[in-house]
Amino acid sequence: MSVKGFPSPQTAQAHQRQPRQPLSIPLQANIEWAMDFMSDALDSGRTFRTLNIVDHFNRQCMGIEVDFNLPARRVIEALERAIERYGKPLSIRTDNGPEFRAKRFMNWMHNNHIQWNPIQKGKPQQNAIIERFNKTYREDVLDANVFSSLDNARQVTHKWVDDYNHKRPHQALNYQTPMAYAA
Repeated sequence: MSVKGFPSPQTAQAHQRQPRQPLSIPLQANIEWAMDFMSDALDSGRTFRTLNIVDHFNRQCMGIEVDFNLPARRVIEALERAIERYGKPLSIRTDNGPEFRAKRFMNWMHNNHIQWNPIQKGKPQQNAIIERFNKTYREDVLDANVFSSLDNARQVTHKWVDDYNHKRPHQALNYQTPMAYAA
């Protein structure tokens, strides 16, 4: 069963080529979130990943999940925690990574009436807000630290997210913090 404006899981996967969607800035929170993955390595050389979630309206970081493996199930768990804390977005913009195309993720999006807005393949600029966030997170956290463990990476990330949301002014927000802009 398809809900108007929300693709059914079957048609979402069959629909390979998505129409272009301009990047618009919502006028309030929870209209559109963006998600993307990054990766880095511990001092042992073992690679870990992060799932970053940002609200387009005020650039607020809704969460960063840090682990060795982040399949669709873990993406859903991270979204459920963010939704419980901040409310549910109407849509989520992502690239076309396998975690976002997974049937489990598509079913969850459909069942929760959240529209999936995938960007075109090879066009990261269509997800510019999360890409800019990733650059800042990379410079401030991933490149600035050597992590001995996942817990170490999580602790540094958690503190940075709090500072990012409450203390770091953004040019795009008239030099306000994400939390001040949303108030």
